Amino acid sequence: MLQYDNSAFYFFALSFISIYIFPSWYYIIGKVYKAFFGLSDADIGAVVRTADEKNKAAALKKSQKGMSILASKAFIFNMLFTIAATFLFVYLSVSVSNDGEVNSFDPFSILGVDSGADTKEIKKAYKKMSLKYHPDKNPNNPSAEAMFMMVAKAYEALTDATAKENYEKYGNPDGKQSLEVSIGLPSWLLDTDNRNFVLMAYLIIMVGVIPFCVWRYYSDSSKFGEKDVMYDTYSWFHHTLNEHTIARSLPETFAGSAEFRQRNMPKTQAEKEEIGKTMAKVRSQMQKPKYNHPVCVKGNVLMHAHLLRKTDELSESLKSDLKYMLQVSSSLIDAMISVCKHQESLQTALNCISFGQYVAQACWTKDSSLLQLPYFTAEEVKHCSKGKSSQKASTLAEYLNIDDDKKKGLADFTEEQKKDVFKCCSLMPNLTVESKVFVDDDEDDKVYEGDLCTIKIILTRNNLKEGEKAGLVHAPHFPFPKQEAWWVAMGTKEGKIISIEKVTNPNRVVEHEIKFLAPREGEYEFDLHVMSTAYMGLDQKTKVELKTLDASVLPEYKIHPDDAELDDEPTLFEEMLNANVEEDSDSDEEDSDDESEEEGIRELTAAEKKKQELQNARKKAAAAAGDDSDSDSEVEEVYTEK
Repeated sequence: MLQYDNSAFYFFALSFISIYIFPSWYYIIGKVYKAFFGLSDADIGAVVRTADEKNKAAALKKSQKGMSILASKAFIFNMLFTIAATFLFVYLSVSVSNDGEVNSFDPFSILGVDSGADTKEIKKAYKKMSLKYHPDKNPNNPSAEAMFMMVAKAYEALTDATAKENYEKYGNPDGKQSLEVSIGLPSWLLDTDNRNFVLMAYLIIMVGVIPFCVWRYYSDSSKFGEKDVMYDTYSWFHHTLNEHTIARSLPETFAGSAEFRQRNMPKTQAEKEEIGKTMAKVRSQMQKPKYNHPVCVKGNVLMHAHLLRKTDELSESLKSDLKYMLQVSSSLIDAMISVCKHQESLQTALNCISFGQYVAQACWTKDSSLLQLPYFTAEEVKHCSKGKSSQKASTLAEYLNIDDDKKKGLADFTEEQKKDVFKCCSLMPNLTVESKVFVDDDEDDKVYEGDLCTIKIILTRNNLKEGEKAGLVHAPHFPFPKQEAWWVAMGTKEGKIISIEKVTNPNRVVEHEIKFLAPREGEYEFDLHVMSTAYMGLDQKTKVELKTLDASVLPEYKIHPDDAELDDEPTLFEEMLNANVEEDSDSDEEDSDDESEEEGIRELTAAEKKKQELQNARKKAAAAAGDDSDSDSEVEEVYTEK
């Protein structure tokens, strides 16, 4: 008889809980180890190469090491739940140790008597137990009814000679059993007093909790597209970006992303007033806003505060909101560029790339690229743009090409500050771009209409040694580590995008290929842009020339005889059709063999046999389709008769 077994439930519950708690404790211990011992400064990007990076490194250590990394709500909830599950696991383990055997038939235990009890004592216990669990005294109580039957069975096992012999021999009064099965659930589920509670818990879990979890997971996951960017954000970018979008309007477009709509909604009057005060400080550098929504206004103001390096004037709550915006800025800017690619708007895509550079270096459109250097201000920039032409530099690229002993703008710097400037210059990439146009597997270097052209672009970082790899970007005002990468974009004179891709390979020499079909006959000139994802003033623009010839001047393609014979080979359909009529073909062959023997005609070759089989298959297929046409030879005979 099946019965609810507490001991079996203990084993089941222990197995089920262990599936969760052991991986969870492994995760928690690993997280704690990483927080205090396992992560080096380089692992979290907290590298200090110049004095400007000290504050950034300290902030990264504080946020990604120690207790701060363990203070997330998800980690705390998981840890509390794991501790509770562990206590339950210990309790069940103790219960198993006290009542460790899975429920087996024990008549002495059921009647509550010792194993050495005599018949009188057994009868007395049976009478007492049967009265207690009798169905008449316990109506509508399945648990009492099951116990009453077990008491009767136990009494029979101890008083009936045959049942007692079976019990002593096989452990069951009914004799040898093939399998003992019990239900691994606690017996209190059958108690009538708990019936309403069990039913209510079942309804809540099956009708409420599980559907809610499924709905929540689906609703959350369905909001995000590529690169973990929300679909609403892509829709917003498609709405606001076009071929006329300028760089100064991009902070507002960025601020309207769906990722910020809940966090950037002002919640108090004091916050609105603070945003208004900050706007007054940055308004002169802002493009006239198109949208008055509070989320767009707040995000636009915070981004301009970062781009104009006025974040120190923000409150802690606004700094936290700005930090979140910067944390997701890379993926959102990539999404903006992908939208521009879809719209084939090259100039807008280039503006988005430039916006990413401004965000990384905390500079804006009117700022000089020299402000990326440590300690440089408008005064040093002005000084660098004067003097001899060999020492004058108005852009960062020009400044990097000047020898250290001839660099200007360092007169008021200390030796330590000068070392920081020179160190920063050595970290910034000195890039050489080469390009080559060719057609794969072509006999000559000429390009014909319709050919698959390949433009191989070779990027060489001259500031690196052989085997050395590019490291983190020197961006002290950007609160997160950023790896050096480059955008390679090619477009037409009309501003249409042919290709735009991000190259993240950190090697000294990187090869990137752009493939496209050659246009119609003529001479073409494409614009090739190589732009950094994080540095201003290092962009390069080159021309790619392409001359395509008329494909009609190419020699006529001659089919090889072996390839021509392939046309006579049966198709897959014809082979399958031939297989279906193989038996009929065999009989035809036997008849033809007999005729050839009688008439002395030569035997057909294998190729002729195959051809004959194919003709027979075609005839039968035509007959099955209701085709009344005859073979080719018959058609020729009819034609000649006419």
